[in-house]
Amino acid sequence: MLPAQVRIVEVGPRDGLQNEKTEISTADKITLIDKLSATGLRSIEATAFVSPKWVPQMADASQVLAGITRRDGISYPVLVPNEQGYDRARAAGAEEVAVFTAASEAFNLKNTNAGIDESLRRFEPVLARAKADGVRVRGYVSTVLGCPYQGVVPIADVVRVARSLHDMGCYEVSLGDTIGVGTPAKARAMLKVVAEEVPMAALAIHFHDTYGQALANVLACLEEGVAVVDSAVSGAGGCPYAKGASGNVASEDVVYMLHGLGIRTGIDLDALAAVGRWLAVLLGRENGSKVGKALAAR
Repeated sequence: MLPAQVRIVEVGPRDGLQNEKTEISTADKITLIDKLSATGLRSIEATAFVSPKWVPQMADASQVLAGITRRDGISYPVLVPNEQGYDRARAAGAEEVAVFTAASEAFNLKNTNAGIDESLRRFEPVLARAKADGVRVRGYVSTVLGCPYQGVVPIADVVRVARSLHDMGCYEVSLGDTIGVGTPAKARAMLKVVAEEVPMAALAIHFHDTYGQALANVLACLEEGVAVVDSAVSGAGGCPYAKGASGNVASEDVVYMLHGLGIRTGIDLDALAAVGRWLAVLLGRENGSKVGKALAAR
């Protein structure tokens, strides 16, 4: 049965921009977030407090978070890899953070220079401090349907990592098909198994569109009862550790599908598509999402 309402977690300002080769100004990042805040979105991932050496696009995280106009009822989570990142995020005024790991040992080593168990241990003090500070923590699990280095990822590993993050205190765990190799049947099967260990209400889905399967995967998971979807305006994004991986599923495309299914989002689709077209121009791309292009041509 489809959910009556779905919450979109907009990851464009972070996941969508972090791998762009051309430096994007702090002012433009702030403008993007402020534009998104006016569309009806309730969760906008603002930036990442990671090493500028490894992710130079996020070097201005503190300035971005300080510069946005926060609106009541909207959360602006930021990514943190460890306690140092948490310190920086809190100093900049973060009220919600996210931690990230992968279900693939090989991917974790490439992405964070740590194995799965070590990365989970890094999060323990972050979660403990966040609980004491009254800060909500979201968790990400990457490579849930495949890894560019090890190939197939055992579902047992996905379950173990997702359950660990939830048990540790993450209020929500996002399951990410980082390289976009999933198909609807595989996505549905993965979600069903994870939901046996982690409540469906605490799960989110995060698909990339490398093989054009992202929307179909989203629908398959919605039919299983998931009600939180990560997406990026204009379909921005990619993965530096996954050669050939394309961007996130476009927020405009997801919202168009959801509204067509009679599912409430609270989002103004026209306003969101306008932001997507603005971002496409900023990034030097002729078109943003399919829905954004179609709405502009009306």
